[in-house]
Amino acid sequence: MKFYKAFKHALNMVIHAKLRSWLTILGIVIGVAAVISIVSIGDALEADLNSQFDGLGGDLLTLTAGAPKASSSMGGGGGKFSPPASSASEEEVVIDKRDVQILKGISDIKLIDTRISDRADIYYVAEKGTVTINGVDPLTWSQITTLELSDGRVLGPADSNVIVIGGKVADGFFDKDLGVNQLLTIEEKLFRIVGILDDESTSIYMPIKSAYEILEDKDIDVYDSVIIQVKDEEQIESVISIIEQKLMIFRHVNEKTVDFSVSSNLEAQSSRAEMMASLTAFLAAIAAVALLVGAVGITNTMFTSVLEKTKEIGIMKAIGARNNDILRIFLINAALIGFIGGVIGIIVGILLSSALPAMMGTSGIMGKMGSSGALISLQSILWSIGLSVLLAMIAGAIPAYKGSKLKPVDALRYE
Repeated sequence: MKFYKAFKHALNMVIHAKLRSWLTILGIVIGVAAVISIVSIGDALEADLNSQFDGLGGDLLTLTAGAPKASSSMGGGGGKFSPPASSASEEEVVIDKRDVQILKGISDIKLIDTRISDRADIYYVAEKGTVTINGVDPLTWSQITTLELSDGRVLGPADSNVIVIGGKVADGFFDKDLGVNQLLTIEEKLFRIVGILDDESTSIYMPIKSAYEILEDKDIDVYDSVIIQVKDEEQIESVISIIEQKLMIFRHVNEKTVDFSVSSNLEAQSSRAEMMASLTAFLAAIAAVALLVGAVGITNTMFTSVLEKTKEIGIMKAIGARNNDILRIFLINAALIGFIGGVIGIIVGILLSSALPAMMGTSGIMGKMGSSGALISLQSILWSIGLSVLLAMIAGAIPAYKGSKLKPVDALRYE
């Protein structure tokens, strides 16, 4: 029997068993949709996290207040950190200008950028929104950051009341787009836009002196983080050790009472990538259970089809059909169920991955991700279709084999 004839028989089996076939297809649709939406959202979250750190390069370190976890050593170049353990009577642990003075005395350090950051309200033509305000040192930020501009310029040493805005703030945040030299109100103070970033962020960068005026909860000369650029990226581990030793002496702490953290950007990026990959794989594995349930449904449907088509199998064998022909028909039938379910599942998955961030609202990481949308790769689509067809054929293999082995006389007598 030629392939197109076997395909025609298999297609007729799907069409003439509409309810049962579509209930089986529904199981595949749910599984594929879950896999597509979870994997795409996971990829989008990873991309969004990475984009937040695009302004840091591999030769940079980040100094923050807070002790490393007990499981990490001071010489390890950072890693995962937790706030320092302190009693209510102790002063809040901070990084301030005195620590920066110590850093300036280290010859292996090339540049230092002090930063503060917080959320603030912005206004434009009677519209209001909330963004992240980043106060940076205009003397060094332009040399340290790897963020690219789509228009305008970076902050300069003599700048005051000027800002560089994220691409999302410029385009799509308000009803009217923003451009260079336009004015934006931030917490009742006017700022002139001098640059627009080539990204999809809702961040705003301004000189740190201006940021202290806007972010009233921030203390002068106290920093949320200090970005350190080393002269030689190959020597980054030794520079970390030097920084830790100098600051431990200055802050009068030891390895047990250390109250600051120095982390390398490369290590942070690696940790984030591993975390997101593990999370996405875990969620995809859960979604794959739905595919297995769909495969069980296909097995049940195929066994029922074999029983219903027993007499037809006997007739086909009586007129010359071979075992391989019968096997091929039922396998193609299973593959069709898997393919149709896979295609519909992909469409549903794409819709879900686009709708879920919006349904989660604008708060939290899911809300932030919604601005750029989920990432649907061609590879994940092809894998989903291939997997659904393969699972369907595997699930239908046993009933197809049993159907092909029916004896013509027994099949014709079957009622």
